[in-house]
Amino acid sequence: MAESVVLDPVDLHLLRLLQNDARTTYRDLAALIGVAPSTCLDRVTRLRRSGVILGHQLRLDPAKLGRGLEALLSVQVRPHRRELVGPFVERIRSLPESRTVFHLTGPDDYLVHVAVADMADLQRLVLDGFTAHREVARVETRLIFQQWDCGPLLPPDPQGAGATASGATPSAKPG
Repeated sequence: MAESVVLDPVDLHLLRLLQNDARTTYRDLAALIGVAPSTCLDRVTRLRRSGVILGHQLRLDPAKLGRGLEALLSVQVRPHRRELVGPFVERIRSLPESRTVFHLTGPDDYLVHVAVADMADLQRLVLDGFTAHREVARVETRLIFQQWDCGPLLPPDPQGAGATASGATPSAKPG
């Protein structure tokens, strides 16, 4: 398990602002936080080097790309052995429909978020991309009607009150 990084209130404010809009300039961030732009740049650089900030991603609307149907596939793999995990995950990650893959505990081994064109495309994906492989014992499909983004990820509050996610901008996305 990765070691936690100690973050002060300025770091937390910076992370909250960047999670809400990663395109905010250092000058604007510095003004919002009340530090010099060079301080802001140094802190972001430190947060990147320490692995707190993992990168920047461009988010696309699957429906506008012809993938208007999203689903969660619960997948059971048998036998669930180490030598199958790596190749299985890499094969699933290589599918253009795959958005996210989770390795789980419990009765299902994997949860895969997929985006497809329609029901026929989903059926093809389940039959050809998953159950056609002999290690896949079962696939259970759940359609996603709608999803919401949540507030910024912050470390737990040491007092146990929970960190606040002020400034969160939830976005409903039909799907």
